[in-house]
Amino acid sequence: MKSNSKLYTSRWQPYINFFRRKLAGCTVFITGASRGIGKAIALKAAKDGANIVIAAKTTQAHPKLPGTIYTAAEEIEAAGGKALPCIVDVRDEQQISNAVEKAVEKFGGIDVLVNNASAISLTNTLETPTKRVDLMMSVNTRGTYLTSKACIPHLKKSKIAHILNLSPPLNLNPLWFKQHCAYTIAKYGMSMCVLGMAEEFKGEIAVNALWPKTAIHTAAMDMLGGSGIESQCRKVDIIADAAYSIFKKPKSFTGNFIIDENILKEEGIKDFDVYAIKPGHPLLPDFFLDEYPDTVTKKMESHGAGTKLKEELQPPSKPPSGAVKETFRIVKASLSDDLVKATQAVYQFELSGKLKPTMAFMSGKLKIKGNMALAIKLEKLMSQMQAKL
Repeated sequence: MKSNSKLYTSRWQPYINFFRRKLAGCTVFITGASRGIGKAIALKAAKDGANIVIAAKTTQAHPKLPGTIYTAAEEIEAAGGKALPCIVDVRDEQQISNAVEKAVEKFGGIDVLVNNASAISLTNTLETPTKRVDLMMSVNTRGTYLTSKACIPHLKKSKIAHILNLSPPLNLNPLWFKQHCAYTIAKYGMSMCVLGMAEEFKGEIAVNALWPKTAIHTAAMDMLGGSGIESQCRKVDIIADAAYSIFKKPKSFTGNFIIDENILKEEGIKDFDVYAIKPGHPLLPDFFLDEYPDTVTKKMESHGAGTKLKEELQPPSKPPSGAVKETFRIVKASLSDDLVKATQAVYQFELSGKLKPTMAFMSGKLKIKGNMALAIKLEKLMSQMQAKL
């Protein structure tokens, strides 16, 4: 009877492990968890019965950015977790320290830290005000460093002990610096924290970075690209699932720059349409990933985006002037005063092939009197005109 029991347990152990709640009773400290990606990670952990520290500064809902630390706490509790909303501006070291103390007092320790809080301005050097530079450096790099520093003494005592920064792989391709240098430096600062701390605390704390392969639909993305941009994005769920996969790994899994789609493929996920806002629709690639030329080509082909990128980057034979004239006639007919007021941008085109506006802007083929956000807006406009073109 005893041997049969062992056989039964052995046979079903993989399924038992799969359904076991990995983060039950663990305390997860998340910056910027009142909305978007931070909240999605919180809700995923809450389903396991985790304790979530919501370290964010939003106490009153913004007209364009709904969600506060208190509404997030309600959702976390409803999902099965325990919530501790803390007012934290990661630029303020004292607020960070106070939140860490409250977390340890209430839950007994900290097992996972997610550095998610971030500030963004996709503007070039001359168009980025100093106060915006200071904001990005203070929130992204300095905030990540200080929050990690405050949590590390408690993480060292945990059996799980993970730090996860929502930051990109360190990529020194000048392409990612020339249009938004300050933002790139600030985000790379978060990634350099991974590089340094993973080595410094090897064997004690796993320190990794997670970054999406494609644009993720959040309220911030709506503000950057306008309504309608969501059809080219994935849901925040893909980041939450990828983060959860990382938290399940041992402390020896450290110093990695992980792309969401890649780690989920390792988990056996094959159907990524479930994460798409609009399944089958071409997706915007995210920043900092060298998609030229082969990777983007394959990705675009897999989504039915048509012409190969290497063909797009090579000027084809000059199109007939009549076709160009007709194209701009249709574009002009599609414009309106309201559309012009909403976009507020000047676009200069080099007619050298087929290339999406965001790709064209990043590669220097599209000149914009403005920034990357305007390239995203143009992509939305061109999508609306596609049927007429």
